Amino acid sequence: MWRAVWNGAVVARAAHSEVVEGNRYFPPEALRWEYFTDSATTSVCGWKGEARYLTLQVDGRTNPDAAWYYPAPMPAAAAIAGRVAFWHGVVVEQEPEEPA
Repeated sequence: MWRAVWNGAVVARAAHSEVVEGNRYFPPEALRWEYFTDSATTSVCGWKGEARYLTLQVDGRTNPDAAWYYPAPMPAAAAIAGRVAFWHGVVVEQEPEEPA
């Protein structure tokens, strides 16, 4: 399992994710949406297309544009359509395995 953690909260958790350019993209159903709000920020990647951003809010702290996704990526990046990646201090890590 992979997880994304910020300000002590697990904001996303998934068994499967896609890795592109060193960034792990979580499926939308893996996110704890109560921590996320839409941002007006966008950016453009030459081969992935237009990215949209999400702001994190956990326990009274705000992390603007801490996550991004490509709602309609170019064909070369189709595998990450709608999936969410993180930066700005969000730690993406593999969860330790439970002892048997």
